[in-house]
Amino acid sequence: MNSGNGQDWEDAPEPTLFSAIITPHRSLSGFGFVVLMTGVGVVSFAAGIMFLLMGAWPVLGFFGLDVLLIYWAFRINYRSALAYEEVMVTPSELLVRKVSHRGKVTEWSLNPLWTRLDRDTHAEFGIERLFLVTRGRKLPIAGFLSPPEKESFAAALSAAIGEAKRGPTRTAL
Repeated sequence: MNSGNGQDWEDAPEPTLFSAIITPHRSLSGFGFVVLMTGVGVVSFAAGIMFLLMGAWPVLGFFGLDVLLIYWAFRINYRSALAYEEVMVTPSELLVRKVSHRGKVTEWSLNPLWTRLDRDTHAEFGIERLFLVTRGRKLPIAGFLSPPEKESFAAALSAAIGEAKRGPTRTAL
């Protein structure tokens, strides 16, 4: 049967039941980083000059090294923030794509009919870890999220997997 626009129902694209991009949280903005490094630099320079005036000139170099190491640590931290996870659920596929901070992409395509969401829960802190379990294998997901965010994410993903298990519902236009 033809839908009138030259496209069969079987050829129609599947609806997306759930889609999320999960990124690591960074509380310090770029501007905040500049302000912090300026403050650290000014304090280190002033302390280094004080030691230089007291005759302990090698200390000035160590204060400069401290600023450089703090800068380097923040740069590594910001680089790791480039990692993210994508989770998408359609009626016939659960797609998980993990991208590392170096750009390495790893993808898993799971059948939502055979996949369940497993939770490791701590009585005091809430959800600690989430896993997609299929065919005896566990795939950890949403590691970047805090426990309350994992709770919300788990509820939405569980609902989407449940909807996928019920099957597609399409209405004629």
